[in-house]
Amino acid sequence: MPLKKPKELPKIPKTRKKNAEAALAAIPQKKPDKLEYYCKAFYEFDEVLKQQFAVLSIQTIVDFTSFAYEVSVEAFKDKDTLNLVIMGLSAKTNMVPQIQPARTDIRLDDLNGELKVNVVKQDGSINSAVYNLNVFKKEINLIKQFKPEKKNNCLFCQFMVEKESFTFGE
Repeated sequence: MPLKKPKELPKIPKTRKKNAEAALAAIPQKKPDKLEYYCKAFYEFDEVLKQQFAVLSIQTIVDFTSFAYEVSVEAFKDKDTLNLVIMGLSAKTNMVPQIQPARTDIRLDDLNGELKVNVVKQDGSINSAVYNLNVFKKEINLIKQFKPEKKNNCLFCQFMVEKESFTFGE
């Protein structure tokens, strides 16, 4: 029995574009606290650009074995507050499989003083921390990490300073 020949092509619905601002306003569903990400801060010197950067690295706690992934993050800054919205994971080209977490680095330049960092998931959960960055003393201090007051907010990210990753130029 032959298939019916369509006279028109069927319409394929467009996928919704994820919006970073919508994630800030969303109210998450009630879930228990479960750590999924690390947010690590460190200084890095770029040999090519000959410039010092403060780096915030978002990394999954889970290691991936067969594929290499990168955490997709949209970053936007308001005065002394940096919002990092986690958009999902994207696959990287990987010739040799390694066991590694999904990770992305956000380079920030010209930062000195206190910086509030909000890590936001797509469901609307927010975790925050306050870092004190001092480029002249080559120090980053984690002042506090907290879960902002929001309905059904859960803990999913741990903030830290990764001193072993510090690199400085001469």
